[in-house]
Amino acid sequence: MLEKLKRHKREYTREYVIRVLRHNIINLNLKPGQLVSENEIAEALGVSRTPVREAFLELSRASLVKIYPQKGTCISPIDMDIVEEIRFMRCAVEKAVAKLCCDVFTESDIAYLEENVRLQEECIAASKDYKHLLSLDNSFHEYMFKACNKKMTFDIIKSTMAQFDRVRILNFVEMDMQISVKEHKQIFEAIKNRDKEMAEKLMEKHLTRVIFDMSYLREKHPEYFKSDSTQTSNVVYGY
Repeated sequence: MLEKLKRHKREYTREYVIRVLRHNIINLNLKPGQLVSENEIAEALGVSRTPVREAFLELSRASLVKIYPQKGTCISPIDMDIVEEIRFMRCAVEKAVAKLCCDVFTESDIAYLEENVRLQEECIAASKDYKHLLSLDNSFHEYMFKACNKKMTFDIIKSTMAQFDRVRILNFVEMDMQISVKEHKQIFEAIKNRDKEMAEKLMEKHLTRVIFDMSYLREKHPEYFKSDSTQTSNVVYGY
């Protein structure tokens, strides 16, 4: 079922539709392979068909939907080649950011990450709300970039994250969410202790672990993944 979002003040209709569809694709409310109707989306959101059509075109450029002329539009399967490339980019950059955090973090920065980790633990204990956990997860990483004055770098990475985030959501749904929270806590402790080598090592482990879970996730939900994706078997792990 399509989850509606509150429309931002002065938000263009096209941008609103894109944001709603991205949210629903990432959170698997719209599942890989699912057909989506221009008319039904327009009706559900109370908009005309034009911004929906424009949103489909924009999302197709991000490989989130596939448009078949004269046939319709469907949600793209998860492409593991794309997921691996995003993981590679994040890992290369965020290892450097983790080390930099050890140099620049203030007491207030440490307090923010500590509270974020506490909220992650509380989220799992209270409700196992995987959508909220993903939001806290993203905030954890985003804050590290901000504290290092690298917000623009994070925004560039964030713009590519939709394919990767679908895997993260599926991971949270099907596997132990506590693992991710534990890794965040370890990264936080390394930064708090100004241990650059450990912070870098833990960040690499954290951002590479998702690939190890793919065999299980693909076996459980083969219909969600692009069938000709072979990148997973070609990854070389360095820890």
